[in-house]
Amino acid sequence: MTETSKEYASALFELAAEEERLPEVSESLALIHSQFRENPGYADLLASPNIPVSERLAAIDEAFGGAVSEEVISFLKILCRKDSIRSVYKIIHDFNDLYRTSRGVAKARVISAVPLKSAEKEKLKAKLEKLCSKEIVMECITSPSVLGGLVVYVDGRVLDGSLRRRLHDIKEVIEK
Repeated sequence: MTETSKEYASALFELAAEEERLPEVSESLALIHSQFRENPGYADLLASPNIPVSERLAAIDEAFGGAVSEEVISFLKILCRKDSIRSVYKIIHDFNDLYRTSRGVAKARVISAVPLKSAEKEKLKAKLEKLCSKEIVMECITSPSVLGGLVVYVDGRVLDGSLRRRLHDIKEVIEK
């Protein structure tokens, strides 16, 4: 996490936790993230120095008022006033990391050479949950660069069972 995005995410997380509104704030942030992704120019509009701040704040109310929690609307307005609105993606990501951690959930990024079948995903998820003693949310990515096998990133660890890694290990043994 960058220091600024971490601070913003932590502040919002603490406020939502204090008010016991973490699920609602998380859902609101998911909607914000989705809308910003669908309309990539929106962050630029809200960051534009050519548009008066009052108009940018009104645009936030118009776009999200009633659809997301008041905490999130106020939060977006703070980001807009502080010229940090372009960091909203990273802040949401950092908030989600804090929220997952608070619920005992870990995110695993799985990279494979070919798409995993449903049964393989379930089996891998069960093994990771046993290994980490946490619920796992998996993001599966296909990349031919692994050649075969899997590379798994979870809880700051890398579990590299890829063919590429095995070939690298063999090469090192041969070169010694």
